[in-house]
Amino acid sequence: MAVYRDFDQEALDYQYNTRAEVPDFQDFFDRWAAASQKVRAEGNGMIDLSYGPGPRERIDIFPAGADDPVVLYIHGGYWRAFDKSYFSFLAPIFCDAGMAMAAISYPLAPAATMDEIVDAVRRAAAWLVREGENHGLNTDRLVALGHSAGGHLVAELLSTDWARYDAPDDVLKGGFAVSGLYDLEPIRLSFLNEDVRLDAGQVLRNSPIHHVPPGAPPLVMTAGGKESGEFHRQQAEYAAAWRAAGNVAEIVDAPDLHHFDILDRFADPASTQFRALEKLARGDSL
Repeated sequence: MAVYRDFDQEALDYQYNTRAEVPDFQDFFDRWAAASQKVRAEGNGMIDLSYGPGPRERIDIFPAGADDPVVLYIHGGYWRAFDKSYFSFLAPIFCDAGMAMAAISYPLAPAATMDEIVDAVRRAAAWLVREGENHGLNTDRLVALGHSAGGHLVAELLSTDWARYDAPDDVLKGGFAVSGLYDLEPIRLSFLNEDVRLDAGQVLRNSPIHHVPPGAPPLVMTAGGKESGEFHRQQAEYAAAWRAAGNVAEIVDAPDLHHFDILDRFADPASTQFRALEKLARGDSL
């Protein structure tokens, strides 16, 4: 029996089970963690600054040049796993290319609701704009980059009423969503909801596809060619909605990549994804 579109429960769960398609997924996590630990041990960043009262409301800052743009990195993990410490390996590569990096942790499900997760990420971005200059950052050129659940949170940032967070309207100059999720209804109906605990109201409030703002900054998206059809459907539909609102959206193709090795593209300055991030951060035409 179909539970979402034409998917029965088993098929829907498979569409969003990113680990099932990548048997060696743990190798990626271990490699990222080891490389990040080395970067953190070098002492070139400001680690575990607080942007809020919660124990996971912490931010790492890796400055570059005083006038360089800043990339706010938001980790994935289906809103229930990981933290910023896994992704410090990107910082020296970004900094060498003239982009500072700030990476955040945020509250995780099931302890936190989706409303609380999204609110925390918005508070982190507002804190960064207010306090970034005190930490050597040029937050006049702040863009957000997020992978998987982080891609969803990037889209949520782009749909924020910043006045509610005592922040200027133009907090972000662009967003880059990698393997993102823009409609949470299939998540509510999948195995993931055992931890994420979405209800219909949370889906409506926190699905970016339902809240596309006009006059928004540019959005870049990418998803691995080997990812499931649902990731590509979500990406295509959100790009279409973004453009229908009069905004600029670009999809960067990533053939032969899956849900995890696509992130490695952002550690390669020669990759199409990295070059697109540089253009977004610098305000160049996409």
